[in-house]
Amino acid sequence: MPLYRDQGIVLRTHKLGEADRIITVLTRSLGKVRTVGKGVRRTKSRFGARLEPGMLVDLQCYEGRTLDTVTQAETLESWGDVVSRDYGAWTAANAVLETCDRLTEEREPALQQYLLVTGALRSLAGKEHDPNLVLDAYLLRALAIAGWAPSFHDCAKCGSEGPHRAFHVVSGGAVCSVCRPPGSSAPAPETLRLLAALLAGDWFVADASDTRHRREGSGMTTAFLQWHLERGVRSLRMVER
Repeated sequence: MPLYRDQGIVLRTHKLGEADRIITVLTRSLGKVRTVGKGVRRTKSRFGARLEPGMLVDLQCYEGRTLDTVTQAETLESWGDVVSRDYGAWTAANAVLETCDRLTEEREPALQQYLLVTGALRSLAGKEHDPNLVLDAYLLRALAIAGWAPSFHDCAKCGSEGPHRAFHVVSGGAVCSVCRPPGSSAPAPETLRLLAALLAGDWFVADASDTRHRREGSGMTTAFLQWHLERGVRSLRMVER
């Protein structure tokens, strides 16, 4: 069986048998892979603690017919201890990992998604910004990488120059008065500027935003995400919005 080595972020784990786990990892080069960690649930496991969700690891695996098998794992970054001490950061991290899992396909290289999710976890652990802002920034950018970039300025339907007041999830974001479909919302202009700043990575504007605009923006981001994924992200239910 051919061996390979790659860096990866652990997205989720599932129990397998009495002592094993199926570990889903988003790797830097190969994309998402599903591997088996043999005996990792035993207390004497050599690398069980290194294969928990949110861990950045250097993996060596050999390919199997259906699932690969981990033969070696070295910790590169461990954010779990710091993140787990803050409930807001912990719930945001879980939502980030689940969304990343949903937006990536097995064995399809996804370097941008890999860099984005590691950056989000590093920011949550470093407490650089409010966890909800980090989560919304991640969600918007991850959707943009997947091909669903929302518009918060120009009209998403006709392209007319904004800013526009109406927002319609199905249409792709802000819409002008001519294109505005029934059921469009009318968020505050400050909310649209906040979301545009999160998408662009303008943290000076994002950090200075008001709580009510953050709350409104989170609702819009969640709605946009659920529309494109066609079902909800379970971890978002735990996030305090």
